[in-house]
Amino acid sequence: MPFISEALSEQHDTSFFDSSKPDLDDWLQQHAMTTEARRTGRTFVWDEDRRVVAYYTIAAHLIVRQDLPRALGRGYPAQIPAVLLARLALDKTLHGQGHGGVLLSDALHRIVVATQTVAARFVVIDAIDGAAHGFYQHHGFREIPGSMRLVQKVSDIAAALCL
Repeated sequence: MPFISEALSEQHDTSFFDSSKPDLDDWLQQHAMTTEARRTGRTFVWDEDRRVVAYYTIAAHLIVRQDLPRALGRGYPAQIPAVLLARLALDKTLHGQGHGGVLLSDALHRIVVATQTVAARFVVIDAIDGAAHGFYQHHGFREIPGSMRLVQKVSDIAAALCL
């Protein structure tokens, strides 16, 4: 069944979401709607009969140039506009079926389209653990040495998505 992402609303049931990562589950269940109301992040979900089975959250962000590897930060102002992919998770019922890459692609597509209106140079991710770090590296993100942070240029993402 193909999923279509839509903005999180009160109509969506988050109470049964279980990604096997309690931090990601708790955030969705306890903080996502507040983040929406405060306009500090936008959460998009996949659902089955209004029950959330996957989600991601994106937010505006700034990167400090000196925090980037020299090859990426060279020539930019001291602060570089970016988009933070703050959360991305699948319910454990969807694990191991290739849906993670599809959900990531959905999020990145939405980000690239948004940057056609509001400029941003990078997509930033703070991986929750080593497995997530490897997942994002596999999908073209470059790590910031000594951290769990990864980045990718929006232009590279757009090219990969043929946008």
